[in-house]
Amino acid sequence: TQKTLSRYLEVAVTAEMVKALDVETARDIYELNYYRIPRIDKLPPPIQPFLFDSAVNHGPRRAIKFLQEVCNDAGYGPLVVDGLMGPKSKAQAYACLQELGDWMIVALVEERQMFYADIVTNDASQNVFLKGWLARARSFLPDYRVA
Repeated sequence: TQKTLSRYLEVAVTAEMVKALDVETARDIYELNYYRIPRIDKLPPPIQPFLFDSAVNHGPRRAIKFLQEVCNDAGYGPLVVDGLMGPKSKAQAYACLQELGDWMIVALVEERQMFYADIVTNDASQNVFLKGWLARARSFLPDYRVA
């Protein structure tokens, strides 16, 4: 958006400047706003792709709330579900992944699916998007196919 690009460049930008945005700058903005600032880069690598995608889709605070809720549900808390990645949330994320392994990713996907279901419950007009949203969330599930 114009606002995001203006903040990143620290100057007012026009709609034309947004349209002319190069891929490298867009990538830098995504990395900064949805990966580094929310500290997703400090979390266990196996959960970073899911959380980064969640941050882009729902905002960084909602992504971190998914993590905090899963850690609490798994007994790695209590964490305040505030969407901020502090040292306690980071430590519990590592502990939770160490114990649960891939099941932590499954739990994160389930948390996101419930979030989507709540959106549709609160606004039935959003149901048209549900199938795609769920497919996006499920794309992060570990592949357990047997050869």
